[in-house]
Amino acid sequence: MLPKLPDPVENYLMAEKAKDADAIARCFAEDGVVHDDDEDHRGRDAIRRWKREADAKYTYALEPLSATVDRDIVIVRARLEGNFPGSPVELDHVFKIANDTIVSLEIG
Repeated sequence: MLPKLPDPVENYLMAEKAKDADAIARCFAEDGVVHDDDEDHRGRDAIRRWKREADAKYTYALEPLSATVDRDIVIVRARLEGNFPGSPVELDHVFKIANDTIVSLEIG
């Protein structure tokens, strides 16, 4: 069972489950950044594009396994399983929160 997560992270996980790129982008600050696959996606438009492209390329499900919350840093360990090379994988999603929004997410 996961600990109580900050609202922006909960909202992100719900939007991820729904595959809703617009809702995911709204979880981030205007200048928020996602670092995934050695690329940075900065700003809500870029984050929305990143999510849409990932969902168009692969079909996958994200299952949170564990989480730690330390002030403004939230680490969610998740299993991703789908039609991508190396599936399934377990990855850490490191969120940085400020002003009740996600300012950065590093997936790795």
